[in-house]
Amino acid sequence: MRIIVTNCNTTQEMTEEIVRGARAAAGPGTAVTGLTPGWGPESAEGWLDSYLSAAAVMDALRTYDGPPYDAVVMAGFGEHGREGVRELVDVPVVDITEAAAHLACLLGRRYAVVTTLERSCGQIEDSLELAGVGRNCAAVVGTGLGVLDLADTGRTQTAFLAAAERAREAGAEVLVLGCAGMTGLRGAVEDKLGLPVVDGVGAAVKLAEGLVGLGLSTSRAGSFAKPVPKRRVWQAR
Repeated sequence: MRIIVTNCNTTQEMTEEIVRGARAAAGPGTAVTGLTPGWGPESAEGWLDSYLSAAAVMDALRTYDGPPYDAVVMAGFGEHGREGVRELVDVPVVDITEAAAHLACLLGRRYAVVTTLERSCGQIEDSLELAGVGRNCAAVVGTGLGVLDLADTGRTQTAFLAAAERAREAGAEVLVLGCAGMTGLRGAVEDKLGLPVVDGVGAAVKLAEGLVGLGLSTSRAGSFAKPVPKRRVWQAR
């Protein structure tokens, strides 16, 4: 089985970090390939970045010419594009946002997302609502760190733990890592918090493996039917 993991930004170092997390979660016999868009934002932080990122990710999948793959994991937390990708490709598509939230709902009555900048919180809330898991979310809490700041591990852990306490006070029984760049943080914070912590990249990989193993894929009956045939100009060449 091969899973394509799409980064939502053009920062190759982040793709490599996400792939490491995905491979750590993957079962024997699952190959993970990272895909970095050739254009778009270097980090996705806000509505403009998110819509630009969505188009870039779809373009990267549209033009992909590597080995065949069995599923796509979209590693942009709260970013747009998952519905479009489900129309575009003929394999299961699992978004880390909804994957993490669905698993969190199995572990406690209410969960919270700890993310990067506060400006991303509303966008994440909308994504959770659209996925049908918003009602179980106690809070979406920002750490005040930008996506590219997450490379500073010590600073990230400190900021995450402070934000996690606010999430706990809001009623969270489970925490979700609210950025693919936080992959790998779980082990460092879970024991200190005394709460289950869900990593969206790992959650999405395991769900993708399960869907492929069960022979399930996206329904074409209605909402995610294949795109209407027409002329589309993706980029000015």
